[in-house]
Amino acid sequence: MSSPEANAEATASPARKSNPAKPLALLTIVVIVLIAGWYAASDRHAPSTSRAVISANVVQIAPRVSGRVTDIMVSDNEIVPAGDVLFQIDERPFALAVQQARAQLDVATQSMDASSAQLSATYAQVAQANANLENAKAENARIEELSERGLVPTAQLDASRTKLANAEASLEAAQAQSESAEAQLGVTGDENPQIRAAQLALEQAEYDLLSTKVTAPRRGVVTNLQLAPGQFVSAGQPAMTFIEDEGVWITAEMRENQLVEIDAGDRATLVFDADPGKVYQGSVQSLGWGINPGRSQAGGLPVNAPSTQWFEPARRMPVRIELDGGLDAWPRKARVGGNVSVLIHATGGGFIDSIASGFQRAGSWLTALY
Repeated sequence: MSSPEANAEATASPARKSNPAKPLALLTIVVIVLIAGWYAASDRHAPSTSRAVISANVVQIAPRVSGRVTDIMVSDNEIVPAGDVLFQIDERPFALAVQQARAQLDVATQSMDASSAQLSATYAQVAQANANLENAKAENARIEELSERGLVPTAQLDASRTKLANAEASLEAAQAQSESAEAQLGVTGDENPQIRAAQLALEQAEYDLLSTKVTAPRRGVVTNLQLAPGQFVSAGQPAMTFIEDEGVWITAEMRENQLVEIDAGDRATLVFDADPGKVYQGSVQSLGWGINPGRSQAGGLPVNAPSTQWFEPARRMPVRIELDGGLDAWPRKARVGGNVSVLIHATGGGFIDSIASGFQRAGSWLTALY
């Protein structure tokens, strides 16, 4: 016969063997290890992120001249071809400036005509002075010869010499006047400086007049339009937001440990929230070279901000991705700033890459739910 203690031990043994806590704990550990291993392997061979946005060249349209807006030719969120007029600035002050510049050019031209006549007169004076000097030289030479023979008085010889000196001085004065007229007219250079300055002033005024029509730099979209007729705009100050449709890409924020195998040219697949259920093809164009870590300075020294977290959060670097097929391949409802999920096929295939692609395709349908 068995003792009561043996019976109690036999009764307790089956209970210990049937305890489900141990298998459940082991299963939990195995799942955690598999998940950690998957994240480590996928970050290396098939890095992905749901933190990607549609980026584009956003241009702040600013007028080149200041003035009051008289007319706006576009509406908010309108697609505009390159070169189309966006808005018109009051052109009357600039038209008056063009007329004034033309009048100044006419004055400069008339002044040049008068200077030309004056220059011609100085040339005639130089020629006359040369002729007078030659006559004075010839006459003085004749009187010098007669004086040596004693045929003329000394007073006549002195008068001849004075006349020759006066003729030389007159020639120098005429030549000085001629050079001054030439400098004023600008004949020694390629163009008359006064005429050139007036022409440049007219070109500037005409350019300012043309600048009153502010045009689209490229084909794109006008958005967040807040400009209204009658509003005064200043030169160089933004007046309208314009998104170019030729410069559109995806900026994916990847953790630093995901960049190990990523290189420019790697294939990428993308899922747009604006087009659930569809996977788009793209490629890595470039990797960003840096971000701003947000460190501040005080007194010329960096501030050591106290840490309030157990683990330092991973920093993310921008990766630029371009969609295959250009603008025609973009989802019709995709907008700048829209969310995109990105999977980069860093190693170009394999078991992990296939599983990650399956997860992405399944997740593409879930984007329709949120």
